[in-house]
Amino acid sequence: MAAAHSRTVFYVSDGTGITAEMLGHSLIAQFESIRFRQVRIPFVNSPAKARDCLRQFKAAHETDGARPIVMTTVISDKILEILRPADTLFFDLFEHFLGPLEAELGAASTHSVGRGHGITSTSDYMRRIDAVNFALAHDDGVSDEDLANADVILVGVSRSGKTPTSLYLAMQFGIKVANYPLIPEDFERMALPQALKRFRHKLFGLTIGIERLHQIRSERRRGSRYASIENCRYEIEEALRLMRREGIHALDSTRKSIEEIAATILQDAHLERSTF
Repeated sequence: MAAAHSRTVFYVSDGTGITAEMLGHSLIAQFESIRFRQVRIPFVNSPAKARDCLRQFKAAHETDGARPIVMTTVISDKILEILRPADTLFFDLFEHFLGPLEAELGAASTHSVGRGHGITSTSDYMRRIDAVNFALAHDDGVSDEDLANADVILVGVSRSGKTPTSLYLAMQFGIKVANYPLIPEDFERMALPQALKRFRHKLFGLTIGIERLHQIRSERRRGSRYASIENCRYEIEEALRLMRREGIHALDSTRKSIEEIAATILQDAHLERSTF
């Protein structure tokens, strides 16, 4: 049967819906020929909200000409009884995994809403908050104070992905990340900024493709020397030369997601992540 031109995927939860969306997105990403419209519906914790979901399912079916796909982490049997009969491809993600786990472990699950994204402990929560504050205070070389407390220091040219990676590592894993731009003055000296030399063991480099950097910079400062293809080429080549000279591992961020970049840094820098 030919693939549908467009399909709607609903992520339905009585919590935030993040778990369903993360797993569902990983699954549908395997079908590159199909365009998916993804809709997250969180906090479906009453029959009225469940019936509103049914109306959205029906509208999507009429628009797409094909039944929607529903992925849910709803715990309540009462809510599930309303959702299941709808004309959808229905995946109860907890049912698929909790049943076998309960059988294997010989224990019943708590069936509690939001367990995966709650505050597991005050200390873990505060570690994440501290890491986010640290990343913001040490973004783009704005401060070189307290670098001794950084878990890792990202270096690279401007707009190579340092800031979003820093914040992702902080929010998701409680990792304290500083990031520092490499600029033409560093290339002229072919030396690291003085503030970073003591912390060479904490440095991790990000690089990026010339065309991609040109595109990103042009969105902010079109027509400027900063965004020109010639300057992008110069900065990237010189930054790589400097990082090689200083023995800094560099990761190309051009075709990698923030999640992939973060996972590589965690692994290569041997960082101990918090589990939330």
